[in-house]
Amino acid sequence: MEFMLDDTYFMKKALQEAEVAYEKGEVPIGAVIVVNQRIIARAHNLTEQLKDVTAHAEMQAITAAANFLGSKYLHHCTLYVTLEPCQMCAGALYWSQLPRLVFAARDPQRGFSALGAQVHPRTEILGGLMEAESSDLLKRFFVQKRNLN
Repeated sequence: MEFMLDDTYFMKKALQEAEVAYEKGEVPIGAVIVVNQRIIARAHNLTEQLKDVTAHAEMQAITAAANFLGSKYLHHCTLYVTLEPCQMCAGALYWSQLPRLVFAARDPQRGFSALGAQVHPRTEILGGLMEAESSDLLKRFFVQKRNLN
């Protein structure tokens, strides 16, 4: 039997990164970047640890993938991320010319689509893959955070 690496497989890897963020007390968002069925970047939110508002999972993954490829462009890559990117991350994805974006949970308040931001016009977008799992992790994190305060 042949094992196929599909979108669900890679989104599960992004969710594993989100779990790492959760354990660190970061908002649990994870990302992986894939090229030719190979993960070339793994990342999760580091905004609290680095005290840097730009240290979103997507930004960390873009930087790691660009370093791996030796190029500022992420041609032939797919980003899997557990929450719809914000407008800052959408801008970075635009400039990286990412051809494919797959995200889990939608962000109706801060997501790029709600705010009118755009990724590159040739970027294929698939939203809602494993949305329930990602949403549950985010809800659990914020319930726990409220209970600690």
